[in-house]
Order: sequence, then C-alpha cells, then structure tokens
Amino acid sequence: MARPREFDTEDAIRKAAGVFWTKGYEEASLPDLLEGMELTRGSLYKAFGDKKSLYLRVLDYYGKVAVDKAVAQLTDPSVPDGRRRILGLFKGIVQAVRDGDRRGCLLCTAAAGSEMSDPEIAAAVNNGLRRIRDAMAVALSVSPLHDTLQTDARATLANVLLTQYIGLRVLARSCLPLGIVEQSGRGIEELLRAR
Repeated sequence: MARPREFDTEDAIRKAAGVFWTKGYEEASLPDLLEGMELTRGSLYKAFGDKKSLYLRVLDYYGKVAVDKAVAQLTDPSVPDGRRRILGLFKGIVQAVRDGDRRGCLLCTAAAGSEMSDPEIAAAVNNGLRRIRDAMAVALSVSPLHDTLQTDARATLANVLLTQYIGLRVLARSCLPLGIVEQSGRGIEELLRAR
C-alpha cells in the first residue's frame, strides 16, 4: 500500500515558484529545488515528474496568482477610467521595487530565457503575457483619452504597453538604481498622454 503524501502540493509549487523566480529555469538546479521545496528527490519526482513538468505547474500557479491579479486590476469596472487602471499597474511595479522586491515577473524572466525554445513552456508564457496585453486593450477601450482609437490602433498601443511592462519588470531585476525604475514608470504616464 502506498504511503500518503506528506506535504501540501500547492505549498510545494509555491516554494518551487520562488526558486524559479529567483534563479530562472535553467539555473534552478535539482538541489536548489529540493532545498527550496523542502522535499526529497523521490517525493519531487513522484509528485511532479521532471523539472519541466514542475515548471509548467509553476507557470500555471503564477498565472492564477499574479496574472489573474493584473488582469483583474486592468479590467476592474470600479475604476471607470482605463488609463488609471494601467497607470495603477505600473505604479504597483515601481512600488514593489521601492519596497525591495527585485524579482521582476516570472513570465517576463522566462520570456527572455532559453526555456522559450521549448514549445510547451513558450505557449504557457505567451498565454500569460497575451492575457495581460488583452486586459490592457480592455482598459484602453474605457480610457477617455483612448476610447475613440480604432481597434487596430488600440491593439498596437496595448502591444507597446506590454513591451513597456516586460521592460520594466526586467529592469526591476537588473538592480539598477531605483531612480531609473521610477523614471521608466513615469514614462508610461507620458506615453498614455500622447495620442
């Protein structure tokens, strides 16, 4: 008879997310994961299979925790001005860096890594980034400065905003001076004033 699992799967995935977020997919070694997740090698393999399978589970978890939060903020009907929703998202990124969080975004880090050569990982990362971009387009559709834009122009601006989002999240990891991150965040306000 098999012994019952002696750890919480969701907690283990959350801990694995911390390891991958800090080290990246390629640099996260099996010993790093075992230590970070507080599991034995056998428990990790039995519960999650290989490193890639675990990483895909982590990306799914991150989508539910971080991407869902960003999408909710960008589509929040209690904030009627979509421009304010977008600015709030970017201000939150800058504030996180001010508060000492230099991890950036797990998806953005993955998007710049060699793991994107794997079609399954690339699909998971691209799905999360696409959801953020689509939510930005929704926010632009209810922004008084942008609601009259044609659909194609709004989609283009949402793509530019996603590029800025990825750039700011990667910049957060760079450990450049806080002033550079703050200035980049303020640049989004200027971008959203332009028509």
